[in-house]
Amino acid sequence: MSDDTAGDGARTGVVLAPGEGRHYAMGGMSAIFKADGDETAGMYNISEWWLEADTQGPPAHAHPEDDVFFVIEGTMHFLMDETWHEAPQGSFVLVPGGVTHTFENRSAARAGALNIGAPGGFEQQMPMLVEWFAKNPLGPASSGG
Repeated sequence: MSDDTAGDGARTGVVLAPGEGRHYAMGGMSAIFKADGDETAGMYNISEWWLEADTQGPPAHAHPEDDVFFVIEGTMHFLMDETWHEAPQGSFVLVPGGVTHTFENRSAARAGALNIGAPGGFEQQMPMLVEWFAKNPLGPASSGG
């Protein structure tokens, strides 16, 4: 992680080994936040989102922040407005702020995406989301559309 050893508000670099970061488990979905808050001066957050095989993502939602996804493993499906898009490993997805979206893993293998949210601040909702998903478990992925 980073630190402000000088105490002057200057940011320092962040170097994390694979799997390191702030972990949030939500049933068959998990997130690992790599940098956010003070580390990015609130300008963005970077996280990995992982879905186990045949797992829904979050309910379709919209928020003011842009969401950028880059699929790093497997194949995910992304809903933007009313259209589903298949996104195999290496795919790039940009969801502008205000657009209704979600994602899911319809495959028989784990899938994950690197996510950048801008501006930052979404990470502050993660503890509430973990609690919500504990009460509202994810189901199997849809057959799509």
